[in-house]
Order: sequence, then structure tokens, then C-alpha cells
Amino acid sequence: MEQMCQGMNAAVRAVVRMGLYVGAKVYFIREGYQGMVDGGENIKEATWESVSSMLQVGGTVIGSARCKEFRTHEGRLKAALNLVKLGITNLCVIGGDGSLTGANLFREEWSGLLTELVEQGSIEPQSVQTYSALHIVGMVGSIDNDFCGTDMTIGTDSALHRIIEVVDAIMTTAQSHQRTFVLEVMGRHCGYLALVSALACGADWVLIPEMPPEDGWEEKMCEKLSATRSRGTRLNIIIVAEGAIDRHGKAITSSYVKDLVVKCLGFDTRVTILGHVQRGGTPSAFDRILASRMGVEAVLALLETTANTPACVVSLCGNQSVRLPLMECVQMTQEVQKAMDEKRFEEAVKLRGRSFENNLKTYKLLAHRKPESELPHSNFNVAVLNVGAPAAGMNAAVRSAVRVGITEGHKMFAVSDGFEGFYKGQIKEIKWADVGGWTGQGGSLLGTKRTLPAKHVGKIAEQMRLHNINALLVIGGFEALESLLQLYEARATYEEFCIPMCMLPATISNNVPGTDLSIGADTALNAIVETCDRIKQSASGTKRRVFIIETMGGYCGYLATVAGLAAGADAAYIYEEPFDIRDLQANVEHLTEKMKTSIQRGLVLRNENCNENYTTDFIYQLYTEEGKGVFDCRKNVLGHMQQGGAPSPFDRNFGTKISAKAMQWVTKKLRETFRQGRVFANTEDTCCLLGMRRRALIFQPVLQLKEDTDFIHRIPKEQWWLKLRPLMKILAKYKTSYDVSDSGQLEHVVHNRPKDTDASVAM
Repeated sequence: MEQMCQGMNAAVRAVVRMGLYVGAKVYFIREGYQGMVDGGENIKEATWESVSSMLQVGGTVIGSARCKEFRTHEGRLKAALNLVKLGITNLCVIGGDGSLTGANLFREEWSGLLTELVEQGSIEPQSVQTYSALHIVGMVGSIDNDFCGTDMTIGTDSALHRIIEVVDAIMTTAQSHQRTFVLEVMGRHCGYLALVSALACGADWVLIPEMPPEDGWEEKMCEKLSATRSRGTRLNIIIVAEGAIDRHGKAITSSYVKDLVVKCLGFDTRVTILGHVQRGGTPSAFDRILASRMGVEAVLALLETTANTPACVVSLCGNQSVRLPLMECVQMTQEVQKAMDEKRFEEAVKLRGRSFENNLKTYKLLAHRKPESELPHSNFNVAVLNVGAPAAGMNAAVRSAVRVGITEGHKMFAVSDGFEGFYKGQIKEIKWADVGGWTGQGGSLLGTKRTLPAKHVGKIAEQMRLHNINALLVIGGFEALESLLQLYEARATYEEFCIPMCMLPATISNNVPGTDLSIGADTALNAIVETCDRIKQSASGTKRRVFIIETMGGYCGYLATVAGLAAGADAAYIYEEPFDIRDLQANVEHLTEKMKTSIQRGLVLRNENCNENYTTDFIYQLYTEEGKGVFDCRKNVLGHMQQGGAPSPFDRNFGTKISAKAMQWVTKKLRETFRQGRVFANTEDTCCLLGMRRRALIFQPVLQLKEDTDFIHRIPKEQWWLKLRPLMKILAKYKTSYDVSDSGQLEHVVHNRPKDTDASVAM
């Protein structure tokens, strides 16, 4: 409840609706702690309708204010009285570490405050027994992502979207002028936003409070800028966190950096200060999903608290919900600050957590080119190719692979047009500078085809011999998996394929077994959700209307389901959850009922292959007929706009990080399998897919994934996101059963988890 950030509304909506679903009374406290102290009209009972159509609104509908009074004992006494009057003993607090620390103090003082109120005669003595304990669950909403224990706080992803939009716009203007841009982003004590946006746009230099540059950085930075300029780059980008400092604790401002560049290099230099733009705009798909999942999790956590469980925060670790003791997180967060104040910078980075540390390592790997003389010489040749349909983020993955490969001493080769280009010999060496500026480009710059290698395996082997290819990195969707399986089979006939092979999942459909997420799916979700928002908006002010929207995904219902959750759909029809005419009828009736009483606009999503007879037209006609007199219908087939566009920050970073990790694996396997002057790898663990599973990034032999796959429908046999479906239904007012088996258990904040299972690519 301190400062607002995008996505808070989605969290509020989820808490209210889940609370009502479990039969609780839910109250809004407006204007944060100020409203709790003032009471009266500021504490109002919430209804299901009162959170309608707030998903796409940025900021926070219930207001938020920093409150001096709540910091005083008298203020907290007033607040306690207001809560007891209404019988409120469970608080769900959404905010940064300030508001969460405040909440915890309030909880510790609670019984003392009640005793005091009895002495004053403000409440009856038995109230002390009735309301003996105050339960608190926190959700972290802060755009800085500065809260320890959480991989990603609500609002961070949306803030990154704003920053990247600005950078992309700047990049287009800089194509016409040679310029240097200094971009100042928010983060007084935390460099997360600066670091991740630098990763996402391939910035030349980044300055953050946790990792002050070595003395003499000014010359180093100017050398780097003039080196990239002399290689023909027209644009330099320097990102500065507002709290950036040097080794002596002196502030490094964006204007200081600008003057430095002008003085040393004479480059035309502009400063852009992003300021509160980063808090604005509509929340991204990721933030809405995160906030909705956390809101539901928070209600479940409150239901399970007893007088002696510690106050907890709900958060995500990788792709897994977790609960962590609030005070442990706050203490860790304060330790970081202390480490920074005492100039123990290495430690500050470690305390920030694995996600932060991982980002920093990857940035350092990719941004600074080592001179030839310092590189190891491996004499290995590694080829990279894209297979399947284009997905946003593929280019970021290729860039990362090429640069990490070069740093590891390999010669990198790019194959155009997938396996089609491979057998035709469209293979050429690709150098460090060739991939500059690739991170923000959509689609696939190498070119990609759906052609599978089996038919041309002889010719491909010949090309591999010709170019002496010692390892293969395949970036693509379901076809990439099929390709790797075919090449694995071909090892028996052609020794050329007895080399390390690795696949990175990249497809908007997110239908590859062995991974929870694929490169490109986040961008597609944002495209769908943004369109749904626009379509819904087109109807505002008119009579009641329902939109039937068809999404892509092949037989995989991921896009329809997750976009449905993020856009607030009333139903999402998918192949994995069979439905019949009775279900359709029930949905129409349910929606009609809602349209009469509480909502103006309805949204129904349908996956393109969910059912061959219940087509989009059929569903549209059914709803039109049945809704007569209550609402009218419109239908939209979204089509290929779901594949296009600039990659989202998440996809850029996910692609960049898993690709870097894959190249390091390739190097390791090359060393392990190099015998008698050549590479020979024929075990199943040398042909792998790198995927994110729950909270770990793991290399899985493609052979083992065969069992988990439905090859006819091109989907994994088990899919984690199906558990999100009840969530969507509850938030759409259906009575359904919610499986709590996957909700987080209380854990402890751990300093640095083991390196190899690092899923902190979740950013």
C-alpha cells in the first residue's frame, strides 16, 4: 500500500474474488494506511462487481498513500480500533518493504493495542479474546524488484516494458544521427531495472548502485564507446540507475556521464530521464498473471495462518509459488543496503539473490568484448540455426550464443533457413559485431523453415564434414524437438551427428515438452492481451457486448488460457479440456446472468483447434442467438499478429540467458567428448533440450522427452498451466473446485542456492 505500481489492481481483484469465493467478507481499505487510520468511508466492503474491468487499469484503484501517522503509536491505535469495529483480523498488504515492515510491526503490537483500547473504554473486554490475533500476508509490489526472496515483484515487468519502449524508439531515431544516449531509470537503492533493461537492449555501459565501477571507469567507458563507434555502430546507449555511485559512494548522475562523453569523445549526447513514466501505463501480461496468481495464493495463505505462524509474503521462484517469512525477507533486504553502505559490494550482489547475480554475470559476458589475445582457442566450430515458425526472442538467443561462443574460444557459424539452408550449404561464419542490435528485433533474422532433417540427412552430414561442425545449437519450437530426435537416430548411420546438440524452446505456442516456458510466448501473450483490452474498450459506452476471440497455438491451449486469465475472460475453450454442448450452454447462461447484473462486456477466447465442429463461427452464432435481448456479439480472429512485433523484455532476457547457459553446456560437452583429436559424442545426454521446470533450468535428453509427448497433436502429455484454469473460472464467478495441492509451503530465505539449478532466468 505504499507507492503504486502496475499490476496492483490485478492483485486486488484476485484477492477480492478469491476471498468472496471462499466465503469471506472482504473490505477495501482506500489510500493505504492513511485510510486505515482515518477509518469511516475509507474502509468499505467489496463486492464481486466492485473489481470488474480493473485488470487493464494501471496504478491502483483503491489508492495508496505513504502515511506519517501510521508510524506513530497513536496512529496504529486508531487503525486497530477501526479494524476491530468491523471485525477485520486478516490483512493482505500489497506494497514495498516499507509497507510490509509497517504491517509486521502492527501485527506484533496488536494484542497490546487491543488491551489499551479496552482500558480507554473504546471496545468491550471480550473483543480482546474474539480478535486476539492479526494475520498478515504480504504481496510485493514495487517496480525496483528490490525485495529479497522474490524472483520478480509485481510491477517490475511492466516498468521494463516502458523502458524498452523508450529504448526502441530512441534506437530508430539514432539510425539517422550518430548519437549517444544516456538513459536514467528508477532505482534509488537497487539497480535491477537498469541492469535488466541494459541486458534487454544490449546497452554499451550500465551503472548500478550494487556494483560501482572500478576507479578509472571514465576512461574505460570512453574507450569502449569509441571502439564500438569505430566498428560502425551509429548509436551508443548508456543506462544509469538513479542511485548509481562510484567506489567512494559519490553519486554518478546522468548529466555527469553526458558531460564526460562530450568532453572525452565529442559525441553528440542526449540525456533521457524516464522518471514516473516507468510507473505508468497498463500492466503487462506477465504482471497480471503474477498478480492474479499471488492474490489467490495470499488468500489461501491467510486461511491457513494460525496465531503462531509468522507473517509471510507470497512470491514466485522460477515458475513456482512460494511463501516466505516476511521478516526474513525484510531483514535480507536491509542487509543488502547495509552491505552497500559498508562498501561490501560483492556481497550486496550475492544478497540480492540468484536472479540479480545471474543477470549481472550474463550482462558482463555479452557486453564487453575481450581482445583476441585474451580469448582461449578451442578450435571447435559451433553452428546455430532456427527451426519452425518465427518467435520473438530468437534473435536475442542467437546473439547471445554467438557472443558467448566467441568468448569461449569457438568459431561460430550461422545457418540460414533452418535445415533447408543446412543441406543447401547456406552456412557462414558469424562474428561478434554481426549480431549487434539483434536483441530487440522480432521474428528470425537467420530465417527459419519447418523442414525436418530426416529426408536430407546425407547432405546435411556432408555439409557438417565440409565446415567441420563440432556442435549444434537449434533454436525453435516443436519441429526443433523432432529434428533433434531425427539427428539422434541418424547417429547410427553418420558419425557427423555424434557431436553435442542442444535445443532451446522458442515458439509462441509454448507446446514443447520439457519446459514450462518457451521463448516468444510472452511476446505473443502481450499481443493478445493488448488486443483484447482494445477490443473491450471499443465497446465502452455502448450496449452490452460479448467478444469471441480466436487465438493461435495449434492444439496447445496455453495462449488461450493464460491470455484469458490476464485479460479477464469469461471462458477459454481449449483442446486439452474437452467440452460439449452442455458446457457451452452453461457458459452462455452464466454469461447472460452476469451481463444482466454486473458487467458490460464479456470476453470468450477459443483456441484455433479446440474442437473441429464447435468452430469460432459456431460459438459466435450460438452466443448471438442465446444472448438476444441481453447482449450482442462480435468475433475476431487474431491470426499472425500474435507472432510479430518486437520481443517483450521477458523474451529478450529469457532468450539471452538460456542461450548463454546452453553455450556453456556445449563447451563442457565438447571438452568431455574430445578424444584422440576429434569430438565423438553418442550418448543420449549429449543431445538435450534446455528447459525451465518449476524453479530449475535443466538439460534433458530429448530421448527421455519422447515418452512425455503427444506427437499427433504436438503437445506435451502433461502441462503445468492447466492448474491455472480453475483460477480463471473462479475469477469469472464460476463455482468450481480449486486444487490447493500446488500452493506454496512456507520456506526460508536461502542465501545463494546451488548454481546448477538456477532458474533465475525468470528474470
